[in-house]
Amino acid sequence: MAEQKMLKFVTVQRDMPDKRPPDLRRADFNEIYADFAREKAAEQSGRCSQCGVPYCQSHCPLHNNIPDWLRLTAEGRLREAYEISQSTNTFPEICGRICPQDRLCEGNCVIEQSGHGTVTIGAVEKYINDTAWEEGWIAPIRPAQERSESVGIIGAGPGGLAAADALRRAGLQVTVYDRYDRGGGLMTYGIPGFKLEKEVVMRRMAQLEDGGVEFVMNCNVGEDISFDAIRGKHDAVLIATGVYKSRDLQGPGSGAAGIVRAIDYLTASNRVGFGDEVPEYASGELNAEGKKVVVIGGGDTAMDCVRTAIRQGAESVKCLYRRDRANMPGSQRETANAEEEGVEFVWLSAPKGFTGDAVEGVMVQKMRLGAPDVSGRQMPELIEGSDYVEDADLVIKALGFEPEDLPRLWGVEGLEVTRWGTVKAEYGTGQTSLPGVYAAGDIVRGASLVVWAIRDGREAAEAILDYVSGSASVAAE
Repeated sequence: MAEQKMLKFVTVQRDMPDKRPPDLRRADFNEIYADFAREKAAEQSGRCSQCGVPYCQSHCPLHNNIPDWLRLTAEGRLREAYEISQSTNTFPEICGRICPQDRLCEGNCVIEQSGHGTVTIGAVEKYINDTAWEEGWIAPIRPAQERSESVGIIGAGPGGLAAADALRRAGLQVTVYDRYDRGGGLMTYGIPGFKLEKEVVMRRMAQLEDGGVEFVMNCNVGEDISFDAIRGKHDAVLIATGVYKSRDLQGPGSGAAGIVRAIDYLTASNRVGFGDEVPEYASGELNAEGKKVVVIGGGDTAMDCVRTAIRQGAESVKCLYRRDRANMPGSQRETANAEEEGVEFVWLSAPKGFTGDAVEGVMVQKMRLGAPDVSGRQMPELIEGSDYVEDADLVIKALGFEPEDLPRLWGVEGLEVTRWGTVKAEYGTGQTSLPGVYAAGDIVRGASLVVWAIRDGREAAEAILDYVSGSASVAAE
C-alpha cells in the first residue's frame, strides 16, 4: 500500500525555513530566511489536511490552488506543482516572499484554527517557484500569434506588470511607461532587499522585455508625454500608477531638517543596494548610520523603515504607534523580526510636535484605547499630562500613502475619481469613465498589497482583451 503523503499535521510539527541569526541579519540586506530543502518542503506540504473547503484558497486574493500544489510538492511532483502555482499568479516567487501570509492564507488555514500550527504555505510557494527558475521550467513569453492592437500601461509596478504579462501572452503589443529608471515600482524601490532581493524582480523584468514588452523609463506622464498622447498611440490604456503621495504630519517643528518621508528613505537605501550614486544618502540626510532614529507609523512600510535603519547602523531605532500591538496594521511576523533585530516599539504613543531646527526630539503624547469606531477598532484617546520628549536626530514618517491628483497632474478631462482621490473603476474589469481606459491596483483601491495589485492587473488585462477584440470586430464589419 502506498504511503499516505498528506494529513500529517498531527505527527509533524510546523517548521519554517531556518532564519539567519539577528546579529548576521543586521549586517546586510540579504533575505533572512534560508530555502527549504526538497525533503523539508515535501514534509511540510504533507501537513496539509486537504480540506473540502480550503479557506487558504478562498482568503487568497488570487484564489491560488494551494491544496493541490501542496499535495504535488509532498509527492515530489514539483514541476506540476509549479504549473498549478503559476496558473493563477503572475509572480508567485514574489508573493511567496512578501505576502503577509499570517493575515491571508496561513492565518485562515484550518489546521491553524484547530491548534496544530498552520502549513508554511508562503515558504513552500517560494521554494516551488525558485526551483522552477533554477531548473529552467519558466519558459520565455512567446505568443502563439502576434496581434496588431496595442495597449499602453502607465506604471511598472505589480499591477501594470501583471497586465503586461497577460496581454503580451495574448499577442498584443504592450508598452509600459514608468517614472523610474527601473521597473518594479515599490517592489524595486519600496520593499527592502531583506524581504525581496532585487534580482528576483529584475529577473521578471528581463523576462517581460525578452517577451516583447516595450518599456519607456524615466517617463513622467504629464511632463515628458501627455496622457492624451498615450491614448492616441494605443487602442487601450491601463492606469497602474500606484499611490505615492505620503500622508503628512502637522504640529510644531514638523518642517525641521531630519524629518523625512518613508518612500524617500527606502528608495535611497534600495538605490544604494543597486550601486547607484545617491547624494542624499552620502550626505547623511537619508542614512541612519550613527543616529537615534524614530519611525512614526505601524504598517508594513514602518516595519521596512525600522529594519532598514538597523542595517544602516543606527545608534537606536524606536517605532511610535498610537495603538497597541494587537491593533497595529503591519504583519505580526515582521514586528517579531524587527524586535529580534533590536527595534524598540513604543506602543500607544503619538507625535505632538518636534524640537530643534534640525530635529532633536519628538514630542510624544501617550494614548489609551477608548470606544470602538465605526470599523470596530478601538479609538486612541489622549492621556492628559503624559507628554514627554523622545530623543531623535532622524525621524521617518511612515503614515501611509494617498493617491496623487491624476486628472489635474495629467490635464485629463472626464477621468472620474472617488472622494478619496482614487480612480473610479468598475469592479472586476477596471473600466474607468473614459472609453478604452482602465485602472488597476492601488490607484483604484488605495494603498494595499502586491497580491491585490496582481489580481487587479490580471482582471483588467482580461477586460482589455475583450475590449480591443470587440473594437477590432466592429472595425472589420
